[in-house]
Amino acid sequence: MFKFVAVFALIAYVSGSPIVATPYGLAAPVAAPAVVKTVEYDAHPHYSYTYNVNDALTGDSKSQSESRDGDVVTGQYSLVEADGTRRIVDYTADPVNGFNAVVHKEGAVVKAVAPVAKVVAPVAAPYHAPIAAYHAPIAAAYHAPIAAAYPAAPIVAKTIYG
Repeated sequence: MFKFVAVFALIAYVSGSPIVATPYGLAAPVAAPAVVKTVEYDAHPHYSYTYNVNDALTGDSKSQSESRDGDVVTGQYSLVEADGTRRIVDYTADPVNGFNAVVHKEGAVVKAVAPVAKVVAPVAAPYHAPIAAYHAPIAAAYHAPIAAAYPAAPIVAKTIYG
C-alpha cells in the first residue's frame, strides 16, 4: 500500500512542477547544393542481348534475344506452353511500320492422360458415434427467506463493576 502512495505522490509532485521552456537557438537553413547533371543523348542508340532458361526441376524453358540499331528493334522470344508445344514469336518495331509480331508453334500437342486409380482395398463403412442423450437438470423452486421477529435489545444495560 505504501508503494502505491509513494508512486502517486511522486506523480503529483512532478505534474505540479512548473515547466520551464529552454530557448532554442536559431539555426541557419541547411540546403544541399544543387547537382547539375548533363543527360547524354544518343542520337543513334545501339544494344543487343540474349538469354536462355532451361530449368529441369520445374520444366521451365524459354529464351529471348533482341537488338536495336537506331530506331529499329528486332527480336525473338520462345517458350514452352502447358500443352508441350513451343511458341516462337519474331517481332520488329520501327517508326514506319510500328510493332509487328509473327507467331509460330512447333511440336505436336501432347495431351497428358491422367492415370486411372485402382481400388486396392474395399472402402470401410463410415463410423457414426452414438449420440449421447442429454437431459437438463430440474431447477429447484425458489422460496423467499422467512422473516423472523425478534424482541428489541434493551437501550440501557446494567453493568456490574467488581
